Amino acid sequence: MTDPRTVVVRYVEAVRDGDAETVRASFTEDATWHYPGDLPISQVWRGREAIIDDFLGGMGPLLVPGSLEIELLGTITEGDRVAAEWTSRARTVHGTVYDNRCAGVFTVRDGRIASVVEYTDTRHVAAALFPDRAAPA
Repeated sequence: MTDPRTVVVRYVEAVRDGDAETVRASFTEDATWHYPGDLPISQVWRGREAIIDDFLGGMGPLLVPGSLEIELLGTITEGDRVAAEWTSRARTVHGTVYDNRCAGVFTVRDGRIASVVEYTDTRHVAAALFPDRAAPA
């Protein structure tokens, strides 16, 4: 069995590298991903297909192809839980720059990600990716 930290690092690297097969294989079938806030993407995404196809896949059309850069800054592991910090940078189709620092608490079960709770600057997400919904500064 693969240790939880390795599972999370492999997943983040697969996102960074555009390795869709490894991204999909990283999640359990019944995985959940909690994304905070009141954005169109804010909810608890339930199931691997919803996470991959609807949540993560739904971000693609908002970004200029080939502009996404992901950097894993670090991880802390306790048992089956891994806290990971990363940066995400990209140009958006709205002409803005998405540059966010994110953290997530990943729970790994049997070598796959079973749940993620993400913490991020949702105000920046709104301004960069959903400019029509951004709150005034």
